Amino acid sequence: MNNKVVKNLVILGGGTAGWITAALMCKVLGKSINITLVESDKIGTVGVGEATIPPIINFNQALGLDEKEFLRETKGTIKLGIQFENWLKRGDSYMHAFGTIGKNFPFCDFHHFWVRHRQNGGTESLWDYSLNYQAAKNNKFSPLGQIKGTNLPGISYAYHFDAGLYAQFLRKYAESKGVTRIEGTVDEVKLNPESGYVEKLVLEGGREVPGDLFVDCTGMAALLIHKALGVGYDDWSHWLPCDRAQAVPSALVKPIVPYTRSIAHEAGWQWRIPLQHRTGNGLVYSSRHWTDEQAREVLMSNLDAEPLADPKVIRFRTGRRREAWRKNVVAIGLSSGFLEPLESTSIHMIQTAATRLIKCFPHRGIRAEEVAEYNRQSQVEIERIRDFIILHYKANQRRDSEFWRQCEEMAVPDSLHEKMELFRRSGKAFRDFDDLFTEVAWQQVLIGQGVMPEDHHVIADGLSDSQLTDLMESLQTLIQGTVKQLADHDDFLASL
Repeated sequence: MNNKVVKNLVILGGGTAGWITAALMCKVLGKSINITLVESDKIGTVGVGEATIPPIINFNQALGLDEKEFLRETKGTIKLGIQFENWLKRGDSYMHAFGTIGKNFPFCDFHHFWVRHRQNGGTESLWDYSLNYQAAKNNKFSPLGQIKGTNLPGISYAYHFDAGLYAQFLRKYAESKGVTRIEGTVDEVKLNPESGYVEKLVLEGGREVPGDLFVDCTGMAALLIHKALGVGYDDWSHWLPCDRAQAVPSALVKPIVPYTRSIAHEAGWQWRIPLQHRTGNGLVYSSRHWTDEQAREVLMSNLDAEPLADPKVIRFRTGRRREAWRKNVVAIGLSSGFLEPLESTSIHMIQTAATRLIKCFPHRGIRAEEVAEYNRQSQVEIERIRDFIILHYKANQRRDSEFWRQCEEMAVPDSLHEKMELFRRSGKAFRDFDDLFTEVAWQQVLIGQGVMPEDHHVIADGLSDSQLTDLMESLQTLIQGTVKQLADHDDFLASL
């Protein structure tokens, strides 16, 4: 497009998205480019993303962050999975536990052996063979690598933390490595009349901030990607009907459980996220089925401790920006799209977007091929995650409200329908290329939501009935014995 060396990167917007992007950029590209972040203390952030998934550990390690310091500074706790309550039916629950289940077999996942065992009369739950689940329900955690004397992997974990404190932690990190922060609000976005590129931001008071490449971290306002460049939005509310959330912190409850709770209600679901100093709560709901007042009443009557503030209403529209990168603007965070926080993917998608930008970072000019590849990867990622979230709504057996009946009856994307039918008929679940969620994650949610396989893989017939029984019993004994050796989660946090 042009041959000008990209030297000056401007990030508009702070919060979690802005400071994650700034931190990674300065760590990897700080010697090659100049990085400026523009934000205003007058503009609040959504600030409800407090639960994460295991890849954040690799991200923090890539930055060189010390885990204990990170957990202390962000009031963090350990997360071993997400417990879904009332999603299949009222009173029912299951967990999307991180890590593996059972034992890894070549060419055939463990759940096929479990399915055959159930067909033989076994009554054990799939989660009886999950170390993460058993540790979570017993409030245990130790950062095990591998279970001694076996080929079984140890605990897989992520974090709960205060997203505002995480942004502050990363701001301190980024500024120490040379990122320039400018306080101010944008009055005008100056575009080049010939190319349509953003040339500079004009701040309140007249200060100008020029740049070669701009990152839009302005949240749902999408000041650059949408308001300046006019990139449209694909609405997914026909698949994901919730369009509002209310969030409120409540007092700390002990013991601090090492998992997120997702509790389904008549027209939405409630999150409960335990931190060291408080509990994060929120209710995601459909405004077509509940008024804000009804949602507030449900949320406040289902807290497990006294509220520490008034609920904050957040309006959103699920979907994705049609282009995450147009001209010299890249949208990261809520400006690029929104998927409700059901599977704690928001912070992860910020981190993968920043990583993707580094991999596609322009050198001598912004090339159409780099932009197209960035947009292709962004679309694949969010659509795979979208399908996984839709699955929770579609595969329900609740007939107690119009909301859940509509979810069960809705048509879903072909990609999801085919995956569900393949699993129902054969028990086989395959991870798509670049799919965030593993086969084990899909298996847990499919089975937890009542999509039970009618068959198992032929490899599972390679064991005799007695060998199969011995396998199941020995795995349970091993997992239960390991859980007893783990520290209490509260004791682990106290050791920080």
